Formats: sequence, structure tokens, C-alpha cells
Amino acid sequence: MPVGETFAASDAETSRRGVGSGTTLLCTPLMGTTVDQMVIEMGKAKEIGADVVEIRLDCLREFSPRQDLETLIRKSPLPTLVTYRPIWEGGQYEGDEKKRQDALRLAMEFGAHYIDVELKVADEFTNSIFGKKPEKLKVIVSSHNFHNTPSTEDIGNLVARMQAAGADIVKIATTALDITDVARVFQITVHSQIPIIGIVMGERGLISRLLSPKFNGYLTYGALEAGAVSAPGQTTAQDLLDLYNLRLIKPDTKVYGIIGKPVGHSKSPLLFNKAFKKVGLNSVYVHLLVDDVKKFFNTYSSVDFAGFSCTIPHKEVALECMDEIDPIAKKIGAINNIVRRPDGTLKSYNTDYIGAISAIEDGLRESNGSVPAVGSPLAGKLFVVLGAGGAGKSLAYGAQQKGARVVVANRTFERAKELAEKVGGEALTLEEVNDFHPEEGMILANTTSVGMKPNINSTPISKEALKHYDLVFDAIYTPKDTRLLREAREFGKIIVYGTEMLIRQGFEQYKNFTGLPAPEDLFRELMSRHA
Repeated sequence: MPVGETFAASDAETSRRGVGSGTTLLCTPLMGTTVDQMVIEMGKAKEIGADVVEIRLDCLREFSPRQDLETLIRKSPLPTLVTYRPIWEGGQYEGDEKKRQDALRLAMEFGAHYIDVELKVADEFTNSIFGKKPEKLKVIVSSHNFHNTPSTEDIGNLVARMQAAGADIVKIATTALDITDVARVFQITVHSQIPIIGIVMGERGLISRLLSPKFNGYLTYGALEAGAVSAPGQTTAQDLLDLYNLRLIKPDTKVYGIIGKPVGHSKSPLLFNKAFKKVGLNSVYVHLLVDDVKKFFNTYSSVDFAGFSCTIPHKEVALECMDEIDPIAKKIGAINNIVRRPDGTLKSYNTDYIGAISAIEDGLRESNGSVPAVGSPLAGKLFVVLGAGGAGKSLAYGAQQKGARVVVANRTFERAKELAEKVGGEALTLEEVNDFHPEEGMILANTTSVGMKPNINSTPISKEALKHYDLVFDAIYTPKDTRLLREAREFGKIIVYGTEMLIRQGFEQYKNFTGLPAPEDLFRELMSRHA
């Protein structure tokens, strides 16, 4: 990896000391097509908790500069940032350049707090207002790159050019082809002596927006609502504040996150950020869309990137990047929880099996009433696992650990056989499961995707075959109540939901991350509201 690509401890230290002026501002772009619409949007932005509104003049269908600017700036309940973005810089304005700059100068006269002008015309514009610029007005010189993120050196040179063009504040927006591109922009914002807005566009650049307060960003943008984004990958102001706790992020905040592809659907940030806030931990948990795990860990090597959850498709590949692997995770051959220790080394765990097995054990214990728990209620039981993927492996090894006799059934027999041999069990094809009942009172664990949304009317095993089981567990949690579980319930069987596995593996991850017991009631309440 080239020099300057890694976001290491020294950069994190700079971010802690802070070279900027403090709190990162939250700016909400106004995308209304009429002045009246924009005035309504301003009120909403203030209600949500934004600090600044960006008036995007190029979005207005009709625009009378003098009249409309006076209305918009005077009526705004928040400080105003005026942008009139031309088509050549990704905006919607296609008209005369002089008229565009005249409108920006008018905005200055009417008391705008910030004016955004593109680097290409910045010299011309700043010269035209020389000596007339009000003290409170800050000129943002901006540069947008919709193709990639240049090298740290090139970005540094760009900042110098923008500063020379009269910028009070520099705005750099690049495009993320990989999540590691963001580290280059963080390096620039952390070390910059001039106020800087550093945004990396696209879903892979999301952390540039979320972690702006950690890395000395002057301002970050949050959309008024999900559909009204002014740049690719922009999240909403509401999510920045409520989901990611933007106001609580400081230079020394620890960063946790979920590594996956796709990853945007994950509810983990909701659970962890609410928990961190409740107990007052200086930590944030973010979505991390990662293509190359090794590159990710090499780049974000600072101890401030303190821990990760790991989901599809990285649970097996990530093993190669670890310094230490929990023995059972090693046997399973898949991890879902990674902790960076104070010396920077990575230790990993598999909490999926703990989540699922503990939920199944508790289900059995509850059905046994007040019988005292000695050892695991799974000991000696015949435990049938459907599926031989990551979750299947977790359940098979977990059940074997507890003394169960394991049977693995999979669509392709070879994969079933491979896993069964590792846990000293028996292998079947999925078709054979319907006629497999050597004894009564077996345990069934489905880890296949059969019955998952949108195919909610499918089931991996016939209803008739469920008679021979005491308990049925389904790892699927969308929907929560699968056809498999409904049919098992009709037979009076104990059922265990996939959401239980999800919640409980989260408890374990929280403990591994923080060393504290998980706020179990809070996790349960959030899952019941948002699952």
C-alpha cells in the first residue's frame, strides 16, 4: 500500500488534539423548486436540529434574484449557505455565468452567512468582492470530483490552490470507489490549518459524513428527507442526529461498525448507538460497505477503529486478517465479531453460535418447567441442522459443544458430509429430512434461506415431519414468524425465533466490544419496535 494511504495512530492523535475550531456544523440542503417550498423546508430543518441551511438556487424553477434572495435570506430561521451550482460542476444551472455570480454577490448583500463558489471561477469571484465582503460572510471554495478520490498529495495541492483563490473554508467532494478512499480525505481534514469540509460521495463514502466531527470537518450535510439528497450517498439529517448520535462524536470517539456487502439494511447501528448513548460511552457504531477486507484493516489500523461486526460475504475471508481467533470460531471457520486490542492487534469471535444455542437451550429449559438446570438440555439430544453455510456451521459446532448428536442436511450432499465429519455427525440431503425420524423429541434448526422474504410461503421441511421434534428454531428473521415456525406451533412444538439469535449474538458482541454487560432490555425493546 502506498505511503499516506493508511489512517494510523498518528492521524488519530492529531484528530484528538484538534486543529480546527470545534463543533462540526450540520447543514441541510434545501431542494425545493419554489421559494415558498424552500421557506417551509427551512422550518423543517430547524425543527430537526440543523445548524445551517444550504439554499440551492439552481433547484428553483423560476428565480427573480433580488426579490427571492431577500425573501429566502430574511425568512430563514437558521444561518444560510447560498449555492448556485452550474451544470459543469454537477448542478442544474445552465444560464449565463455573469448572472450566476451577480446572484451570489446579491446574496452577500442580503446577509448570507456563507457563499459556495466553485474553484474554476473562485479567483474571479473573490476579486470582484474584494473590500466589499461583510465580516460575517465566509466564502466556501468548492471542488467536486464525480470520478474518484485522488492521492493525499493531490488533495493537499488542491487545498492549497483553493486557499490561494481566497477561500475562508475549503470544500472537497470526491467519489469513493472503495471505503479506504475516505482515509485520504480524513488525513487532509485532520491536518488542515484552514477550515475544511471533506465529503466522499457514494455509499462507500458514508463514513466521511458520519465521522466528520471526529476528523475535524467544518460541516457535514444531511438531507431533509430520504428522497431529497443533493449528492450521492447523502444520509438524512435525522439519521445523523438520532441513529448515529452526530452531536456526541468527538475527536477521541471510538469507532465500531458492521463490515459487509450489502450492509445498509443492518439494524446493528440502531442497537449499539442507543446503548452507547444510554450508558454514556464515547463510541459510535457505523455501516461499513467493504469490498476488500484485508485492504480495509490495513488502512484503518488506528486503535480508534476499535471493533467490528462482520457479516456476509466476509465472515470466512476476514479470518486471514486476524492476529488471534477464538478456538470455537477457528473450528467453525467463520467469524462475526472482531475486537482491536490496545496494542492494535485483532482478536475475533463467533457469537452467532452462542446466540442461537443459548436461545434453544432456554426454550428447552422453559418447557421443562422448574427442573433445575444441570449441564445443557441439549446433551444427548439428536440435533438436525438444515444448511451447511456459515450459520449452519455455527449451529453444528455449538450443538456438538453441548453434547448433542448432530445431523447435517444440505442441498448438496458433499457440503453436508464435509461439515458432518468435522462434528462427528451424520449427513443427509434436504430431501431425506422429511423421512428421517430415528427417534422422537429431536431438535430442528433451519439455517437455509427457505421461507425468507419475499418467498414467505416456502418451508424447508414438510409439516408432517415436524411431529418428531420437540423444538424448532429458524435462523430467518424476515419475516419473524416463518411458515416453518407457524406449522411447528400448530403441532404444539417449542419454537425459537431467528430474532432471538440476532439479539443474543448482539449481547455477546457488546460484551466483547465494551467489557460491560449488554443492556438486554433495551436491545429487545428496539428489536421489537424496528425488526
